[in-house]
Amino acid sequence: MIEIGLKYESQTVVGPNNTAQTLGSGDMEVFATPAMVALMENAAMLAVAPHLDEGASTVGVEMNTSHIKASPMGATITASAELTTIEGRKLTFKVKAWDEQGVIGEGYHTRFIVDRERFLSKIK
Repeated sequence: MIEIGLKYESQTVVGPNNTAQTLGSGDMEVFATPAMVALMENAAMLAVAPHLDEGASTVGVEMNTSHIKASPMGATITASAELTTIEGRKLTFKVKAWDEQGVIGEGYHTRFIVDRERFLSKIK
């Protein structure tokens, strides 16, 4: 059962595959904003995944977040998501990311519960 307060944390280490330079969002070897957003989305997805009906999944539809501090190569990044609002199939999460030095970004993320087969049939 999906209920307000469900939480999850996802983690990664800044390396060659998730820098701004590699992902094209900048030209420096620091943790990329798109990588931070993906880590936040991953935490939100995994917070509710075990509670979904069989055949259901969630898809991200909106992200409103800041990225206020750079993280260097080798830094450990943790992103958390906490379910704050349920409106039918619409789920809203408070998201936050941090490294060893403190918060690097925070905001809100919206996902919708979908039937996996029906969703995929619409994109063929």
